[in-house]
Amino acid sequence: MKVLLVSEGKHEECGALESFVRRIAVGFESYEWDKVSRNEIHTHRGKGQGFFKRAVRWILEAKKRDYDALVLVIDEDGYPERIGELAEAQNENTATADFPRCLGIAIRSFDAWMLADEKALVAVLGHAVSTQGAPEENRHPKEDCAKLLGGRFSQAEFYARIAVSTNLQLLESRCPKGFGVFAERLRNL
Repeated sequence: MKVLLVSEGKHEECGALESFVRRIAVGFESYEWDKVSRNEIHTHRGKGQGFFKRAVRWILEAKKRDYDALVLVIDEDGYPERIGELAEAQNENTATADFPRCLGIAIRSFDAWMLADEKALVAVLGHAVSTQGAPEENRHPKEDCAKLLGGRFSQAEFYARIAVSTNLQLLESRCPKGFGVFAERLRNL
């Protein structure tokens, strides 16, 4: 199964998103990544709001490029309407959007997922790390990750390492609105 991964930035691109997908949806054969805001991919015309239209456009793009499935993840970034827009696109069953997909939204941001498992943080960073507060309520997860990292390696490399070692059940329980929903949709793909 050939999968198109679409997300917002370099931290997801550098292997973290693919690691999560590989660990949950065993059996996908190949992955390619693209950026959700890519200029050549214009928002789909028709009903719905911004991220609903963008998600439908990416569904059409994945179909056009002959992928077998689409996995798209965006950040909520303090805009709760994005959750409903992506849920609507996930459930869209018109001929236009009849294509296997997993549309996920990270509550506040993808960076919050990196803070869910302190044992993974300790293993990757090589020093003691206390349990972080509720990741989905963290207003500055990217900055908190950077502080924990302390310049040891790039944030993208840090995220890729965390994604490989994080306890997925713990991540689902600590980030139920974002990662939990994403993981369930991915398993159903």
